[in-house]
Amino acid sequence: MTRSASPHPIVIGHRGACGYRPEHTRAAYELAFALGADAIEPDIVSTRDGILVVRHENEISGTTDVASRPEFADRRTTKHIDGVALTGWFTEDFTWAELETLRARERIPAIRKSSASFDGAFPIMRLRDVFDLIDDASVGTPRQLSMVAEIKHATYFESIGLPLDELFAAEVNEAGWNEGDGRLVIESFEKHVLDQVYSRGIYGKRVYLIEASGAPFDEVSQLGSAATPYADSLTAAGLYELAGHVDGVSVNKKLILERNAAGEVSGTSDLIDSAHAAGLEIYCWTLRPENKFLARSFRTGTVSADFGAWQAEFALIMGTGIDGVFADHPDLAVAVRNAL
Repeated sequence: MTRSASPHPIVIGHRGACGYRPEHTRAAYELAFALGADAIEPDIVSTRDGILVVRHENEISGTTDVASRPEFADRRTTKHIDGVALTGWFTEDFTWAELETLRARERIPAIRKSSASFDGAFPIMRLRDVFDLIDDASVGTPRQLSMVAEIKHATYFESIGLPLDELFAAEVNEAGWNEGDGRLVIESFEKHVLDQVYSRGIYGKRVYLIEASGAPFDEVSQLGSAATPYADSLTAAGLYELAGHVDGVSVNKKLILERNAAGEVSGTSDLIDSAHAAGLEIYCWTLRPENKFLARSFRTGTVSADFGAWQAEFALIMGTGIDGVFADHPDLAVAVRNAL
């Protein structure tokens, strides 16, 4: 089938359509495509037996019912993940056979009560299931449907004998997704794992995730306080240097929106133009319509869960020439894109 050209900017269903259904579930992914998303974003972590599963974090007490399962009470523990102490239940302490008995829950139920009404309805998924889902959804669809796969906590998982680059490469090849057809994008906050995946012959685009502050943990683990801050990668020189290693960058939307001394949004930064000048694609995260997540200038009323002036914020960001946006409600982002 001849696929139509990708629209611009592309809309990526962030963890699926996680504004409407519990994140990283089949229902969230399928709904994202039904609402017009061009791609979906699975976050990838591993089980104890090396099966890749899709969860935003390897700590899963906030997104599954594991805390209510007495048979797993003794798995609760405290670990240091990327330098942060976390207490809960972790995917790497479970086999897939155990994890597939869990059911997904809404991560922010106070904000998304409608999504929370689906708590317990859906199991969690393996990465291989997501490949199959996209293949199935692509049948009869004129637009190309894609995956933006985020590899999470690669340095940590490698330290415990679960190399995500190796496991991911094997899954991609097994699924028949290593054809270099543009359907696969690989992203991470750790550039080293992007290099590792590339060295294993995986042909997807590589996108470096860049936070508004801090430094990548792969460098911190090696260099400590001498690690290169994320901010250095956003200078003209930093972007040109990245262009030799990755195909694009993806940034917190805070880095796109400029604010005046009063904290009000006054326009957009020149980051998109700078990235393009360096030969990089650029994406941003995350477009969300609720007051809680909007820049202050676009909030209306005082209720965090109410939708604010989301159209204005979305349009400001999407009108910059950015190549793609991550959205919790893909239909809203598509509507704004189509109106530009």
